[in-house]
Amino acid sequence: MKSTRAFSRAEPRRAGNAFIISSMLLSLCVLSLIRARYCSSAYAKRQTSPELEATMDSVKMVTARSRKLALKGQGDGALGKRAEEISSAAADKLPKRICVETSRRSDVCEAEGDVRVQGSSQTVFLPASLTSREWKVKPYARKHDQFALSNVKEWTLKPFPYHERPAVCTENHTVPVVVFSTAGFTGNLFHDFTDVLVPLFITAAHFNGEVQFMVADAKAWWLSKFGAILDQLSKYEVIDADADGGGTVRCFPRVIAGLSFHKDLGVDPSKTPAGARSMADFKAMLRRAYGLERERAETSGNDTWDVRRKPRLLIISRRGSRVLLNERGMADMAMSLGFDVRVAEPEIATDLGKFARLVNSADVMVGVHGAGLANLVFLPKGAVFVQVVPMGDLTWLARDTFGTPAPEMDLHYLEYLIQADESTLSDQYPKDHPVFKDPQSIHRKGWNELSRVYLENQNVKPHLGRLRLALLEALKLLPHNHKHNKMAR
Repeated sequence: MKSTRAFSRAEPRRAGNAFIISSMLLSLCVLSLIRARYCSSAYAKRQTSPELEATMDSVKMVTARSRKLALKGQGDGALGKRAEEISSAAADKLPKRICVETSRRSDVCEAEGDVRVQGSSQTVFLPASLTSREWKVKPYARKHDQFALSNVKEWTLKPFPYHERPAVCTENHTVPVVVFSTAGFTGNLFHDFTDVLVPLFITAAHFNGEVQFMVADAKAWWLSKFGAILDQLSKYEVIDADADGGGTVRCFPRVIAGLSFHKDLGVDPSKTPAGARSMADFKAMLRRAYGLERERAETSGNDTWDVRRKPRLLIISRRGSRVLLNERGMADMAMSLGFDVRVAEPEIATDLGKFARLVNSADVMVGVHGAGLANLVFLPKGAVFVQVVPMGDLTWLARDTFGTPAPEMDLHYLEYLIQADESTLSDQYPKDHPVFKDPQSIHRKGWNELSRVYLENQNVKPHLGRLRLALLEALKLLPHNHKHNKMAR
């Protein structure tokens, strides 16, 4: 009996000692990791920061409380649960990441608290309680493209200078600030939308206008061109970071530097802050911004398309490269099918609101692959988008940029693939050249060569017979078309 009693007294003590040893080893590991992390920071050269002291105290607390619990002989379940609770509390004191990769295309830095922004130096000062190190970001959603980022200024987020008073606020704001750049590839309509405007919508729409925009590398013409869209997302005048005086320090309750990117001309509702945003919401915003009348591609008040309301075909024209050489013949052929035809060329100086209203009036839009096709964002739901794909095995490019996004905008998508005898490349190279026989050999030489051969030096002349079949297919996809199709036959 004595030996039995001795064993039952000793067992909790052994279990407690084992748990103490395990806890101490765990604590030493955590402390080592924390010291290693902070030793890599410039601040480790100074005295221990309050942030580090608090974290180390939490770890010591885990060890002390674990030892006390063990000596009381509490069961393993209680010990584990209590240790987990204490460890969780300690983990909460660890500094959180300020900058994260939201996708392969974008980094976004975010902090909430006493945030002070000095736009002229591209600097954001944060309380030491939020971070003890510097973070850097180029606020443009194409992080993998070094050429695009070469003219995007880098921003630094860092704690207030240690043992110094923070910079005095010269301007106080009551809403969050979103910092983004209009450098990169802006000026190309596709990049305007996919690199900036759609990511800006993803990042800021859930604030319902109660957000301030600070634009880095600002271009006055760009802000003017897209001002109607910016006004839909923010109730406040845009701040030009570079034009802010050197002594200006703006204080905000929250900062977001950089824009979240999901996909080309697309929104993933599961990843948006509000959890329900979509390209349909983006297009609805565009309709409000430019006063677009048509939400859907359908007749108004009539069961069918007829002479009073012919379906409208918009041909997107190009100059320089990928030109439609038989544009006039295409228009005549389309009119013979009963289309009301318009031909227009979007340029950088084009009044975007006026062009958006023209696109919104169309039921079918046709154009050769290029930035101008980004105007599809203004097409009404149920419209048909026909992309003419230059020869050169470029289907992947056409689909990634415009083909895949189209259905997410409630558009019907058709492709017209250019053949060798429809391309001016047949005048530049012999028929047995790799340009025709092995396009992938050109692709393997890199983007610059692919672009030079197939995009910059190719014009096209679609066969009207083949194109007619594509337009008849487009007519079938339009709503209320049965009478019109009978007319077309």
